Amino acid sequence: LVALLPCKPDRATRPVALGATAVDVTMAGCEAGRATFAVAQVMAGDRAQADLWLAAWQAQARLAWPGARDETAATVAHADASPPARRSSGQANGARIEVLWFSQAKAGGGVAGYQATVLGQPSEPTAATTFFEGLQLP
Repeated sequence: LVALLPCKPDRATRPVALGATAVDVTMAGCEAGRATFAVAQVMAGDRAQADLWLAAWQAQARLAWPGARDETAATVAHADASPPARRSSGQANGARIEVLWFSQAKAGGGVAGYQATVLGQPSEPTAATTFFEGLQLP
């Protein structure tokens, strides 16, 4: 995944409980103005595992950001059709939140699951849409 972040990103990998399993999630993100822009990735062994992890990831986000309930279908070029890409938006803890989830099967095996997030008040009202539309899968 190529993501055009509006600032130099920090990178980290940390275990996150997704379902009954702790999964290594790789993240890149930064703060620009009054907003945080981030992309996170998890690698699953197969489609069934990826679907389970993405569902658990989305459920955790809904608990962490209960105001981000406005869910819509989304389009990400080259993302897998199943499960379909989803975008959530709303207010959470006094800040604007935009989250995009999608996945892609990899040619060498496995499936990558992604979460792209904009949290806060970007300086431009279209910053989240521009960020999400700039995500490029091979």
